[in-house]
Amino acid sequence: MRTTQTYTLLLADDHIVLRDALASLVNGFEEFNVIGKAANGEEVVQIITGNPNVDIVLMDLNMPKMDGYETAKWLAKHHPKIKIVILTMYDTEIALIRLLQAGVNGFLKKDIAPAELNTALLAVAGGEYYYSNHSTVKLASLFRIGPGRQSALDKALLDDTEIEFLKLSRRPKFLVVLIVTKM
Repeated sequence: MRTTQTYTLLLADDHIVLRDALASLVNGFEEFNVIGKAANGEEVVQIITGNPNVDIVLMDLNMPKMDGYETAKWLAKHHPKIKIVILTMYDTEIALIRLLQAGVNGFLKKDIAPAELNTALLAVAGGEYYYSNHSTVKLASLFRIGPGRQSALDKALLDDTEIEFLKLSRRPKFLVVLIVTKM
């Protein structure tokens, strides 16, 4: 008889059909049990506060109320043992860097095969980091030194003040167009 450790998982995605289908898929993996589903980061906080015995949070990046970045930061600060995997349609270099800074353990695009999702969850549950090959290439390209002896990463990162300004500019009453160029 095979004995396998079972890991508990919390899913967060604002699309109900996707969230429910993903729960069915993950529950079909032998090593995982979905114990909760959330529509946004605020619901993740509520569920984790009531049941901190979650091993992995698998969530979308773009959610209302509290997005994947904010939720990842909260989890890393309040429950650092909980692993975080982002499943999203977006894979820009800046998104990857921000997610690494927020404490994310894995990053996957939504167009992956179910077998890769299982592999990623197992890797993260085992204490590793998992980024798809495509994401790894994007990350590596950020460190190449270009003309002017500055990497794309140095040019792309915003400081805390710039990030705060962008957050404030998202208010519905205001329309702000900002072009940030770092030299």
